[in-house]
Amino acid sequence: MSATLPDLSRNELGDFLRSRRERLTPRAAGLPAGRRRRTPGLRREEVAELAGIGVDWYVRLEQGRSVSPSVTTVDALARALKLSKVEHAHLRALTRNPGRRAFVRETVPDAIRRVVESLNQPAYVTGRRWDVLAWNKAAEEVFAFSRLPEEDRNILIIILTKPATRRVFGASWNEQARRVVAQFRATHDLWADDPAFVELLARLRRESSEFTTWWKAHDVRAAVSGRKQMSHPRKGLLRFEHASFQASDDPALKLIIYTPV
Repeated sequence: MSATLPDLSRNELGDFLRSRRERLTPRAAGLPAGRRRRTPGLRREEVAELAGIGVDWYVRLEQGRSVSPSVTTVDALARALKLSKVEHAHLRALTRNPGRRAFVRETVPDAIRRVVESLNQPAYVTGRRWDVLAWNKAAEEVFAFSRLPEEDRNILIIILTKPATRRVFGASWNEQARRVVAQFRATHDLWADDPAFVELLARLRRESSEFTTWWKAHDVRAAVSGRKQMSHPRKGLLRFEHASFQASDDPALKLIIYTPV
């Protein structure tokens, strides 16, 4: 039998299931529309039927009660809710109970710092909470991390709460910021009950109305490489191709490199 999930992990699981259920139309699920519906999406009993599980048991999952679904049940729910591969993986992660220790700010090994400093293009290292832990001279020239207080050196804080970042990204800020929120969601939900993550979310909710709206949508995205365009106050128009790499020393550490294009 699976271990019982922590309270906040159960809440995140329930919120995620509810958000996916409410966005799925009967037609998309292969069901007749039937009578007029009071709420969007599928009913709980319809999801339970599609997944082949009991209605009461599914309701308990959404309500965050003490239940821990098996892998088979999780996969059945993913099929019933038409989850993407990223969402399916996220659902599986939410139902695990690895017994995590309290979050501790990561330390960047000297070898990784030397690699970062040796690069000519902007590069920096983040931890699981997306704190910026190390960066090179080229990154400093673009992002000016050293000018920020340590508590502000966090990718979400920088993108969502700093007016200067909005100006740098211009018309693309909304798209960039929303993508970051969806990418962070996958990490956050595994640490939802940790005080460091609770504190970060509380600040983001206080200082960014957009974050509050997007967070409720419970969107999940994988971090992928791509391109960004910035209007830098001193350097003018900058175009970069960015990619991230996971450190073997500590999988929580990610190296992000911006290559000019």
